[in-house]
This record gives sequence, C-alpha cells and structure tokens, in this order.
Amino acid sequence: MHVFSDEYFMNKALEQAKLAYDEDEVPVGAVITCENKILGKGYNQTQKLKDVTAHAEMLAITAATEYLGAKYLNECTLYVTLEPCIMCAGALAWAQIGRIVIGAPDIKRGYQRVSASILHPKTIVHQLNGCIDCGLLLKKFFENKR
Repeated sequence: MHVFSDEYFMNKALEQAKLAYDEDEVPVGAVITCENKILGKGYNQTQKLKDVTAHAEMLAITAATEYLGAKYLNECTLYVTLEPCIMCAGALAWAQIGRIVIGAPDIKRGYQRVSASILHPKTIVHQLNGCIDCGLLLKKFFENKR
C-alpha cells in the first residue's frame, strides 16, 4: 500500500480551497483522512448556502462522520489550508479529531489566538511548513476584494 505524505493531502485540501475561490467564497479547503484514505472533504460555502457555519472544516466533519457512521474522528487527520476558527476548533474537539495539519496560520481569527486548549487534549496539531500556496490563495482573494 502506498503511504501518502502530509503534503499530498494538503494539496487535496488546497484543491478544495480553489473550488471556494472559484465560487467567490473565502478560499479555505479541508480533507479528513484515515488510514491513507479521504473520508470527507469540504470548502467554505457560507455565501452559497447562506449559512455562517458552512466552513470547510464543518462540511468535512459532516462528510467524514457520515462516511464512518460514527461521530468520533479520533483515528483521523484533518488537513486544512487555514488554521480553524474557534467554532471549527470546538467542533473538532467534540469530534475528538486525532490530528490536525494546518497549511497557514490565521493570526486574526484562528483558535490559537484565544487558546490552544479549545481542541481535545489528545489532538495533535502540526503546522505544515512550506505551504506557501495556502497563504497566497487567501492573500490573492482578499487583495481582489479591496
């Protein structure tokens, strides 16, 4: 069995972010994996769905838990192009996500700005160094809005 890298799955999350960008949504994408397989994915759809909770992570959580038929994701990894907000971090805590890999920090609205302890105590967080594309896509999006 081929084992995929964090960079491979972050690129899959970035593909989701590009879908959001193409739909004029804030370009954040997420995928949830387990045992080298994508179980759920999502991208921001707050405008499209007229739902402030339709963040990439929330949609990916729903898809992954539906796939598993269970509410806990303790054996899973979330790859997300932007650090989760407080709402998403809370949902990830309730889902007991095992690991989170972050593409770009969110210095304005990221959960770590408030407290890293929002997540489940067993969740491992990894900032993926070198995911320049994650930050550049967001920067391009907001520059076009100004």
